[in-house]
Amino acid sequence: MKIGYLRVSTEEQRPDRQIDGLTPICDELHIERLSACAKHRPIFEGILARLNDGDTLVVWDLDRAFRSTVDAIQNAEKLRERGIEFQIVSLGVDTSTADGMLVYTVIAAMAEHERKRLSERTKQGLEAARKRGQRLGRPPKMTKQQIRAAKQMLASEGTTIAEVAALNGVHPWTLTRNLNK
Repeated sequence: MKIGYLRVSTEEQRPDRQIDGLTPICDELHIERLSACAKHRPIFEGILARLNDGDTLVVWDLDRAFRSTVDAIQNAEKLRERGIEFQIVSLGVDTSTADGMLVYTVIAAMAEHERKRLSERTKQGLEAARKRGQRLGRPPKMTKQQIRAAKQMLASEGTTIAEVAALNGVHPWTLTRNLNK
């Protein structure tokens, strides 16, 4: 079966162009009105779960189903491992044909290269920041003055860690970690 997945980001957007493009080539169409950035896309997830060996997932454009090219390639590979083909109508990519598989492979290779280059650039940027003495990661929850004051309160007033943590707006474990540094 060829299962068509259509998505529009808002209720106001119209899926007409996608419907017109996919109706002639799909056995079923499923429309989702939800941003691609949504953590859960129930219709899309349901389609992926019920696709079987020999089925084809059909989308009008790559961004209708996937959040990025990398996401598309990773998911297309997972589908292929399950024996499910993937077709992107606007690009003319159909992994069930030799030419479509070639295009898919080239796109996958380019995405893999870009992922590796991005990783290299990120590592280089982090190293350059470290060399300049820049602190990386989340900012500390407590200042040095807060930690000193907390030590004094715990030593002199007989207050509990939970009480001091609440006064500083942090979890008791955060206070304990800071005190043990």
